[in-house]
Amino acid sequence: MTTTQITEGITETQSSSRGGIPFLLANVALLLGAIGSFVLAVVTENPTFTWLGILLTLAFVFVTPGFYMVQPNQSAVLTLFGAYRGSDPNPGLRWANPLYLKKTVSLRVRNFTTQTSKVNDARGNPIEIAAVVVWKVVDTARAVFGIDNFTNYVHIQSESAVRQLARSYPY
Repeated sequence: MTTTQITEGITETQSSSRGGIPFLLANVALLLGAIGSFVLAVVTENPTFTWLGILLTLAFVFVTPGFYMVQPNQSAVLTLFGAYRGSDPNPGLRWANPLYLKKTVSLRVRNFTTQTSKVNDARGNPIEIAAVVVWKVVDTARAVFGIDNFTNYVHIQSESAVRQLARSYPY
């Protein structure tokens, strides 16, 4: 199976998330409103304020799980019941539908050194070869959904490419 077959049909799209500060302020207002409603319910002995306090508390509890942080050079992949809903590369405090699962993926440049491999070159001479591989994730949707473990995938593909390269040329 080739890489294009593995990741076919999955492309990164922008998510419908929002900046978290307005939602944080609204969430604080919900909490203060709930506390105020419960205090008024006790002082006035009016059950309407109790129900209002319960309603505001439920709204607070529903909104709170929607917050998440995205660090610089990271992206959040958002899913709803297993379906891809978008990627959010915007750093900072963010808010999305509280039912979304949020998985962060690093967009930083990474590198590693492959293991030294003993292979035969094109003339049949034994050689030892290794490589330093520099890579980064470009499409978070393909990295998360197209491959089980994209870090391991890069390591395995790099080892194979180094071996193939060594066998293709005489040294």
